[in-house]
Amino acid sequence: MDRSLYISMTGAAQLTRMQDEVASNLANASTTGFKSELSAMTAIPVLGDGEASRANVVAKGLGQDFSEGPQISTGRDLDVSIKGSGWLAVQSPDGSEGYTRAGDLQITSDGLLTDAKGNPVVSATGGTITLPQSHRITIGQDGTLSAVSLGQDPNSVGQLGQLKLVNPDRSQLVKQSDGLMHMQNGTQAAMDPGVTVEAGSLEGSNVNPSTALVSMISISRQFDMQMQSIKNADSNEQSTQALLQNS
Repeated sequence: MDRSLYISMTGAAQLTRMQDEVASNLANASTTGFKSELSAMTAIPVLGDGEASRANVVAKGLGQDFSEGPQISTGRDLDVSIKGSGWLAVQSPDGSEGYTRAGDLQITSDGLLTDAKGNPVVSATGGTITLPQSHRITIGQDGTLSAVSLGQDPNSVGQLGQLKLVNPDRSQLVKQSDGLMHMQNGTQAAMDPGVTVEAGSLEGSNVNPSTALVSMISISRQFDMQMQSIKNADSNEQSTQALLQNS
């Protein structure tokens, strides 16, 4: 009974956490390059004083689902999608290097190349990328940025830099509060020439809205079952006390 109560109580609390996670995935079903988060339940013993039969249920994060999202053609010059595995390096708000699959790039009024969240894009040679005013900017498969500068011959195409494209071991990546992936050991991933991009398209979220909705319903039902188990444990406890008092 004691074990049943603890498992039900902690299970209900962790199911609430899982529901928040699924809700977050569903809310990002249309977010460019978003990778859904995964988690699972596990039971761990309670440390300290108390009955040995007590156990806690914990929702353990399993990381991200790295499967690719759908390719969406946009025709926009500064939109890029990574073909296959790999990541685009950007500078996170704290100055460290982060990695994203969201390739909807922007140019600030100062000419700084950023992602949609305003994080500066990292250059293959280090530092950030600043672009001059130009007629049209094109991005090659290897991430090379080219453009025809204003006042120059239309046939004079100049290179303006190259995106830093990386492909570290996925087990070394962890998602942080800035929404970017980072290396677990705090280092920077090396440039990988094998990573290529496709201009004029974006990678959509890999969240399946139907699957997420089914998960929300399933978790809600499991929560109701845990609450019912708590009520049953309390009812059994009261019945046991009544029998002991009458014996």
